[in-house]
Amino acid sequence: QLQLVESGGGLVQPGESLRLSCSDSEFVLKYYPTGWFRQAPGKEREGVSYISYNGDKQYYADSVKGRFTISRDNAKNTVYLQMNSLKPEDTAVYYCAVDVTDEGGLGPDEYEYWGQGTQVTVSS
Repeated sequence: QLQLVESGGGLVQPGESLRLSCSDSEFVLKYYPTGWFRQAPGKEREGVSYISYNGDKQYYADSVKGRFTISRDNAKNTVYLQMNSLKPEDTAVYYCAVDVTDEGGLGPDEYEYWGQGTQVTVSS
């Protein structure tokens, strides 16, 4: 069972940055395509970004293009989401998830394993 753990969330002001991290205790995350998702109160979970297992492909939701960057360090078995120029509408619980079958998209239904999430709040 793949158990993912997110970290790095917090409270920041608009325009500031945060970096989220995702890892797993079994050190197998490095073998799988990984996505970041978010869910705001009263809204559906939405895909934010995807990275292939070796990092050669990345996809982003239109709402975060140019502000967020996904990356991975497989030597550290960690996937990152660098979030710059944060806006109040980025406030949500952020989740990382693994796409075992590598469907390559940002649909939540394509992902089999999920972390517990980390809260990101952007407010002045």
